[in-house]
Amino acid sequence: MSDIKVSSVDAFLEYLEKERGYSHHSIRNYRTDLYSFCEYMEHNHSEMNDFRRVKKTLIRNYLGQLMEQGLASSTVARHLASLKSFFKYLMRAEEISINPAANIKSPKLKKRLPTFLEEAVVAKLLEMPDKEKSWLGRRDSAILELFYSTGIRISELVNLSIGDVDFDAMLIRVMGKRNKERIVPFGNRAHHALSKYIKERENRLGSLKKSDPLFISTQKKQIAARTVRDRLAFYLNKFERSEDGEKYRGIKWSPHTLRHAFATHMLDRGADIRAIKELLGHASLSSTQVYTHLQVEQMKKVFVQSHPHA
Repeated sequence: MSDIKVSSVDAFLEYLEKERGYSHHSIRNYRTDLYSFCEYMEHNHSEMNDFRRVKKTLIRNYLGQLMEQGLASSTVARHLASLKSFFKYLMRAEEISINPAANIKSPKLKKRLPTFLEEAVVAKLLEMPDKEKSWLGRRDSAILELFYSTGIRISELVNLSIGDVDFDAMLIRVMGKRNKERIVPFGNRAHHALSKYIKERENRLGSLKKSDPLFISTQKKQIAARTVRDRLAFYLNKFERSEDGEKYRGIKWSPHTLRHAFATHMLDRGADIRAIKELLGHASLSSTQVYTHLQVEQMKKVFVQSHPHA
């Protein structure tokens, strides 16, 4: 790839990191998508040394090639979104005078609804770590209870420090996407689980500082998101093997499942969708409205199963 192309992409990535506060995961996706586009330009239009000569047709041909390679519509849509953001940045930086990606429509995506879990199922799942009667069990119980009580993201959970938890007011300070801070309340069960975990940790490792990570690994370091996923998978697999979990076998589980359960159960019990939006840290209400669709789908399912004329 030409040095001009690489320097423009790298400047954009630096802008996303330092000025927009994007996560390392998001920046890695942007880098992958934009380098892929640059490689396409090199192989098919080697005469284009910079982005000023890129036309709408070139971008459409690139997206068409991605589709021919068998990539999912959602992946192609992500590539286009990366290009739209990049060319918008180049316009602001006055490196180009026309945005070739501006009016290109994204491929239609099939709307996927989050996995629905009944309250009774979540209750049984949350009981599982306590049965271990170990320090790991205490930690895992606090993690699952806090997930379900607050609806926070896994990235937000692993980055919590001791000082982010106000035990008296039962609040946590969360640093969300793009470094946007919010305060989220948590309930009695999460408070109880956290208190037991902290007490057990102090007994094992001594006094804690506010700057210490809230959740740690067996190596006494900040817990990794991968570890949280693995521990959740461990309990979910145990649940699936039980009699209660039989009908849930084959469902794709993740920490996000408890975030979905938090939002759905709040909505079921009459919470205002705008309040749920703020608790989840969504930038727009449209992201939160997926849970109203989930409610409708669940009602339709109950109707078909139960109504004699369905």
